[in-house]
Amino acid sequence: MLRLAVTEAFEVKPTSIVHLDLRDLCSFTDYFLIVSVSSIRQVLAVADRIEARLRDERIRIFHREEDREARWILLDYSDVIIHIFDEEMRLYYDLEGLWADAPRQELVQNGSLVPLR
Repeated sequence: MLRLAVTEAFEVKPTSIVHLDLRDLCSFTDYFLIVSVSSIRQVLAVADRIEARLRDERIRIFHREEDREARWILLDYSDVIIHIFDEEMRLYYDLEGLWADAPRQELVQNGSLVPLR
């Protein structure tokens, strides 16, 4: 499921995708996938692509949350929570800083997708 979400997000040309492994740090999810894009249109496109692909695979979303301006969308799949931000909102909320103890993997390097470990 995580790989499918990463593949769909990458199609919209994100500036960054980060995978955080939270299994040893929290009880409400196993992973965060944090996607940064440069425009609101891309925030919506990434969320819609991921939802459509996972729906096609019969993977049920538990909740979708977005701010009024669609600068941050959260897709909650229970074991995986996907955060899609414009760059300013990502810096503001600093989820990587809040979860600094979590093992992390940058999935976009030099414009290419890095395989998920």
